[in-house]
Amino acid sequence: MRWIHKIGLGLSVAAAIASGAAVAQQQQFINVLTGGQSGVYYPMGVALSQIFAKDIPNVRSTAQVTRASAENLNLLQAGRGELALTLADALSDAWKGNADAGFATKLDKLRGLSATYNNYIQIVASEESGIKTLADLKGKRLSVGAARSGTELNARAVLKAAGIAYTDLAKVEYLPFGESVELMKNRQLDATLQSAGLGVASIRDLSTAVKIVVVPVPADVVAKIGDPAYQVSVIPANTYGGQTVDIATAAIPNFLVTHSGVSDDVAYRMAKAMYDNIDTLYAAHNAAKSIKRDNAIKGMPVPLHPGAERYYKEVGLIK
Repeated sequence: MRWIHKIGLGLSVAAAIASGAAVAQQQQFINVLTGGQSGVYYPMGVALSQIFAKDIPNVRSTAQVTRASAENLNLLQAGRGELALTLADALSDAWKGNADAGFATKLDKLRGLSATYNNYIQIVASEESGIKTLADLKGKRLSVGAARSGTELNARAVLKAAGIAYTDLAKVEYLPFGESVELMKNRQLDATLQSAGLGVASIRDLSTAVKIVVVPVPADVVAKIGDPAYQVSVIPANTYGGQTVDIATAAIPNFLVTHSGVSDDVAYRMAKAMYDNIDTLYAAHNAAKSIKRDNAIKGMPVPLHPGAERYYKEVGLIK
């Protein structure tokens, strides 16, 4: 009878292992780290999570509201997300472990998935504030984005290159895009600096409520930043209501990043699903329309995830 008992035990263990494997397979999670709901990262992240849930078997995918780039990268390093949107300069700082940018140590688990679209430095003032140039910001009330967010890091870089310190401003607010706009509508702020894709909802909303001035960031200021991630660019005329001419500014690439703890198979499937369903991403926000697979690995500041590398080799992007 003992041998029957042993066989029964063995079958029970095998069944438990098989059952556990099945549960593990069913409980595949992809948490996409985004940004504030009034920015571009959030609708992009929601679209990606929907693509993954539909296209990748046995996956439950969600999009999480965050304070964007810096927080996203720290969460990835801690394994509290599988994919994140981030600005190039924040990603580079995280990989180097730049403490001034909010990264106490090198975030060595970060791995690249794809380049996406460019952010544009968009400094918008109320017309009644009298602000027309960067120099005019001195003595005024400015929101620079959530503290140590990608936007705030961009704000520091641009203002420093223009010879402006936070102490030169009458007031500095560290607020997400939507809250900044509400304060401007209520005349509690003079201007907001938002690093986002063109046509960001918050500024479109503001331009319908008050008369705005989009403040230029001249090419010589962009050059003084001294970071190759910052490129001379323009905000095309009529991007926002009342903005009738092209406005000089700086553009910074955005990247999708994962981490080394994500399996090669999941990273491969995320890259493939994204590009197989790129029209869904384009429909999520106008800024996404500049995402091209041919540019996916250009300028990546961190090592490419082996799973993503497999996909790009498969489609001929990497020889």
